Amino acid sequence: MKLLKVLQYAYLFFLVLFIYDAFTSWNTDRNRAYMSLFFAALALFMFFFRKKFRKRFEDRDKL
Repeated sequence: MKLLKVLQYAYLFFLVLFIYDAFTSWNTDRNRAYMSLFFAALALFMFFFRKKFRKRFEDRDKL
């Protein structure tokens, strides 16, 4: 169970990483910046999806 919690927060790390990459490459290569922003949005979605899935999995084990 702890592995799921660690992986959940790994998505936040990737979110910050992709946002940093988007800001650093904004003036030189806009297509790369847009791709990084897309992956940042995907990482944010995956964080909340994994969080909801983990809560559902923990609640099912309590029954």
